[in-house]
Amino acid sequence: MNPRVKEVYPLENYELRLIFVNGEEKVFDIKPYLNTGVFKALNDPLLFNTVRPFLGSIAWANNVDVDPDTLYEDSRKNPA
Repeated sequence: MNPRVKEVYPLENYELRLIFVNGEEKVFDIKPYLNTGVFKALNDPLLFNTVRPFLGSIAWANNVDVDPDTLYEDSRKNPA
């Protein structure tokens, strides 16, 4: 099982800074999802910025979430 999300911070350009329970920091790019189904609403920057940790994953105010394994596997190491 992959590590779960402990903290999330919205970044510019529809990316998310993720901190996992094992201390790893990664960046997840949500742009590839923004033209698909429920993710379209996240094009609104105000809604996008409502992201929060939720049960080891993340969720927005409209209850859209992303699979925690997808977050870990499809994100890149944070260069900072």
